[in-house]
This record gives sequence, C-alpha cells and structure tokens, in this order.
Amino acid sequence: MNDAVPVFSVSPVTVPAPGRAVDLQLRVSAPVVGGDLPIILLSHGQGRSNHLSSLNGYAPLASFWAAHGFVVLQPTHLSSKTLSGDSRVDPTGPEGPLFWQSRALDMTRILDNLDVLETQVPEVRGRLDRGRIAVVGHSMGGHTASLLLGATHRAPPVSFAEPRIKAGMLLAAPGRGDALSKLAAENYGFFSTIDFSTMATPALVVAGDKDASTHLTVAGPSWHADPYFLSQGKKSLLTLFGGEHCLGGISGYDVAETTDESPERVTAVQHLTWAYLRSALYPGDAAWATACAALTAAPTPPGRVEEKGYQ
Repeated sequence: MNDAVPVFSVSPVTVPAPGRAVDLQLRVSAPVVGGDLPIILLSHGQGRSNHLSSLNGYAPLASFWAAHGFVVLQPTHLSSKTLSGDSRVDPTGPEGPLFWQSRALDMTRILDNLDVLETQVPEVRGRLDRGRIAVVGHSMGGHTASLLLGATHRAPPVSFAEPRIKAGMLLAAPGRGDALSKLAAENYGFFSTIDFSTMATPALVVAGDKDASTHLTVAGPSWHADPYFLSQGKKSLLTLFGGEHCLGGISGYDVAETTDESPERVTAVQHLTWAYLRSALYPGDAAWATACAALTAAPTPPGRVEEKGYQ
C-alpha cells in the first residue's frame, strides 16, 4: 500500500440538477498532493442517525481512500434524513421514501458536471483521472451502485448502467427480490423487481456473515451475497467473519447504530477495498492479489474471498 498523505475535504459543493426537488450537494475529499487521481462515487445508506445518511457520513472510508490516492465524491441523496424537514422533498411521492431512481441519477449528474466541480474546488482542477471511475455504496447505497454497474429492474424496465464507471463495490447491499421481509415488500416494493443478471461491470461484494437484516429479508446474511452469485462478469466476494450491517463501523466513527463495532474489522475493510479498487482500475496492479494472499495467510483472518469470471 502506498503511504498515506494529508487529505482536504470541501463541502457542500453544489452541481446543477434541473428538475430535482433541492440542489444536489456533495463532499469532495482528496489528497493534498498528486495528479491523475482516480475517482470514487460513494453512495450513503439510510439508518437511524440524522447525518450519516448524507455527505457527512462514511469518514472512515472516505478519509482512508483519499489519503491513499483517490478523490471521493459523496452526494446527499433525496432520501437523506438531513432533508426530512424540507417541504420540497416528498417521501410519500412516487419515488419515496428511498428515491431509488433519483439516487442513481445523482451519480450520473456528478459525472456530467466534473468541470463544474473543478471550478468550485480548484484544488482538484486538472488532477482528476476521468478514465478511472468507481462507484461504491453501503446498504441502500449498494442498491444504487448495483444499478450503475448494470443491474436492472424488470417492472417497469429500468436501466441506469453507466459506462463511465469501470468498477464498483457493494457493501452490505440488498439481495434478490423474492426474499423480502413483509416490511420491505410493503414499503420498498421496488426491491422485488431487481435483476442482477445484467450487472456485468467488475465489482467486489462485501457481506457480513452475521448481517441478518431481518427488517429487509427472510433469507438471513446470505441475502447480501446475492449480487455476487446472481451477476455475470468478473466478481469478487469478501465475507467478513462476525460482520453485521455496519461492517464494524464504516458509516462513521463511534456511531450508535453500529451493532458490531470493531476497529479491526473497519481496518480490514479499508485495506481490502482500497486494494480491490487499485487493481480493478489499474490492470496489472498486484494490490488485490497481495491483499488476498495476506488475508489467507493471516493466523486469524477477518474474512474470506471468493471470485468468479477471472481466467
């Protein structure tokens, strides 16, 4: 792994979003030095906290990735609890309460407006590698990421596949639609029509083997691995031993909603996800192979890796 460098973070940065209920705002985190920096689009989940589901969450991941050479772009989606008091955002409308289509459009809008972003954040002007873009999402954000990576919805037919995105990661993401809990089926019916068979872009799926998510599924922890088993193309699956929905605490430092708080697990997620993206965006880079070998050789490994689609 390359050495960590100081990081700067700028927020809120506003990009054009005609027709959106409120302005699209995001946080930009980047290393203070370096050029040709690959880009990570990071989609937040939901959860009970008031501010983690926004551009203010996921510091353990965003700061780490930025310190090791990525520019991390974190939007506040319309489903964010930070917007719950805004009368312009209607959670009872056709897209509410999770705004699943708007979330995917947010990411496309950001990519369409990288020039605007560079104008507002001159510290990154001329430093972005627009040919190396990845999308990452946690929980509901994992659903958003899956759509950008090629997953579709069958009824009505919907596709948000984004060719500018070259790789992605789904962290504790939702799985197949025929294993929903009663609560999820009644309130988040769009999950029932997801089709992962069209998700062909290379991706790493990260799942905790104790992440039952009974409010969402009747299938147990294996549900979160569905995007790996049901998709095509080059895919990797990292199963974290003892991991629950927050994977040790990736959504924020010392947050109450983390049920499996573990700095060691967060460290494993940081290092392994960084290594995966390095190798996925830079063919020939050995970071992922090296990380997987270290994981296998560890006296008490924090998880295991499975892969498919590689020759």
